[in-house]
Amino acid sequence: MNDTKTLKGGEFLIKQTPAAEIFTLENLSEEQKMMRDSAKEFIDREVVPKHDRFEHKDYALTEETMRKLGEMGFLGVTVPEQYGGLGMGFITTLLTCDYISGGNGSLATAFGAHTGIGTLPILLYGTEEQKNKYLPDLATGTKFGSYCLTEPDAGSDANSGKTRAKLSEDGKNYIINGQKMWISNAGFAEIFIVFAKIDDDKNITAFIVEKEGTEGLTFGEEEHKLGIRSSSTRQVFFNDMKVPVENLLGERNNGFKIALNSLNVGRIKLAAANIDGQRRIFGHAVKYANERKQFGVSISTFGAIRKKIAEMATGIFVSESGTYRAGKDVQDKIDELISGGMGHQEAELKGVEEFAVECSILKVFVSDLTQHTADEGIQIYGGMGFSEDTPMEAAWRDSRIGRIYEGTNEINRLLAVGMLIKKAMKGQLDLMRPAMEVSKELMGIPSFEAPDYSAFMSEEKALLENLKKVFMMVSGAALQKYMTEIEKQQHLLLNASEILNQIYMAESAILRAEKSFDANSVQAAMAKLNLYKATEKIIEAAKEGIISFAEGDEQRMMLSGLRRFTKYTNNPNVIALTEKIAAHYVEKGSY
Repeated sequence: MNDTKTLKGGEFLIKQTPAAEIFTLENLSEEQKMMRDSAKEFIDREVVPKHDRFEHKDYALTEETMRKLGEMGFLGVTVPEQYGGLGMGFITTLLTCDYISGGNGSLATAFGAHTGIGTLPILLYGTEEQKNKYLPDLATGTKFGSYCLTEPDAGSDANSGKTRAKLSEDGKNYIINGQKMWISNAGFAEIFIVFAKIDDDKNITAFIVEKEGTEGLTFGEEEHKLGIRSSSTRQVFFNDMKVPVENLLGERNNGFKIALNSLNVGRIKLAAANIDGQRRIFGHAVKYANERKQFGVSISTFGAIRKKIAEMATGIFVSESGTYRAGKDVQDKIDELISGGMGHQEAELKGVEEFAVECSILKVFVSDLTQHTADEGIQIYGGMGFSEDTPMEAAWRDSRIGRIYEGTNEINRLLAVGMLIKKAMKGQLDLMRPAMEVSKELMGIPSFEAPDYSAFMSEEKALLENLKKVFMMVSGAALQKYMTEIEKQQHLLLNASEILNQIYMAESAILRAEKSFDANSVQAAMAKLNLYKATEKIIEAAKEGIISFAEGDEQRMMLSGLRRFTKYTNNPNVIALTEKIAAHYVEKGSY
């Protein structure tokens, strides 16, 4: 596996990434730090003190706060200046999403729905006339956006929707009939991206619908939800609703592609949107553990609590590492395409599309981890964590939706592996050659030479390369057995996805620690602890897959390979790593 300077989406599996070439939060520019600090200051001032109002379904507060965000420019970070936005890069977009979203789940949902799937379809697919008409209002919060895709019988299978559009007799309007559900921002949005099939088309088409002056557009009552209680969520009904033909977005039959690409951006932004939530949950948990006394001492002195603190902190470090690494890869691809003569609109599309695999990985990993972090936060609080008087109960409820948004985590796990396979089949990603090399290696005699692991993170990086071989071994053998029927083997694809996710996130943390910290740092300890935990999860997922589809000699050979590829030369002292991390954050009192 050779070094390379630039990686394509998914190529991290087969090529090494030098630590010096990844982006980390330690590399933020002064402008980016100012945006981060400004976002954090706004949330601490305008959102956190109003926790109770958000929890008691104060939808007006959410709308009012969104308008303030618009006045400060936060809603237009990604929108080019010519359309009324700030025109900042992809990293700054993620950074803003990260720190705006941490204070409250309801606001995070409204912000994400508006700036992501409510605005991006117009930015990425709109005509110049459409962009000039709608983006300035969306970028400034003069008007809010909403995205109408899900229907009672069309969720993950978005193309199966029953909402229909028909051209009027005079050819001036499309007449739309149908309904949508679980529509975020529906209660106060003025601009809706609506998906419907025209006549008997195979695929959906997107339309821009303006609330003002549009007859036949009605709304259900606010949904009563487990969490994100001040996020407006309603059904939307279309009854002979007229939409001018010039409001067709993109091309006819192209709505499914618009939906997919908008969701790709939404997935990596959702990962970013979960990170500051983790930081804040962690800060509350550590503060409580330091203050809570039992048996005459703070509970933060107990090993069982310190283990939780260390693992929660490690999760935040890993989430940051993967999210900002991928964000910079997307930005680099966009810049490369623009420098090659491609227009900004198409470059944005292609840049995100290139790293769709990583977007799905991040969405799954970080949203799963955020709810686990909230769950552990409740546990540290004990009985108090179950009370509405403490922040953990709301954090747990709010974080649950992250595993459903932007495609369920199960769908995204299947998508990540499926997209990799399709890339390989199209010749865009050479997975077959490395898979064949791993197969040959399994038949050969392993080397018994003692490797030189004196360099910082050298053993960890060697192990990562072997973990990639595990993915190649399991997925390659499964693909060879099932061929075109592989998509029906969802259990195996989920196993492969777990391996894939753990590799990408563990490598991101190792590379960040190598690039920005030294061997004695707490960050190095977190990267090493996470790699150990990731390896154990990979062993479990790979073994389950191997013993389920392989038999006899093939099974024994693959299990032997699994042991070889997941073996440390020098096992880490897991308890020592855990204690080092816990000691650091217990003393610091926050992340």
